[in-house]
Amino acid sequence: MGIVRILFSLLNNPRVIEKLAESRIIRRAAQITAYALTKAQIAGRDASDRILSASAVRGEAGRTPGDTGEMGALFRRLRETFIKELKEGWRNASKQIKK
Repeated sequence: MGIVRILFSLLNNPRVIEKLAESRIIRRAAQITAYALTKAQIAGRDASDRILSASAVRGEAGRTPGDTGEMGALFRRLRETFIKELKEGWRNASKQIKK
C-alpha cells in the first residue's frame, strides 16, 4: 500500500512528469507509439479502400466485409503489421540508446 501511495504522489507531481517527458526513453517510446498508430491507420484506410473497391467491382456492394471473411484476415494482417513495426521500432530505439 505504501508503494502505491508513493507512486501516486510521484506521478501527480508536475516536476516529475516534466522530467520524465524530457527523458530520451519516454520521448522515443512516444515516437514509436505515434509511428505505429499512424502506420496502422494508413494500413486500415488502404485495406478498407481495397475492400470497398473490390466489392463494388464484383457487385457485392450490398454485402458486408464480415460476410466474406475479409475483415478477419484484415485484422490479423493489421495486428501482425502493428507487432512487426512495434518490434522494429523497439530494436531501433534500443540501438540508438546503446550508442
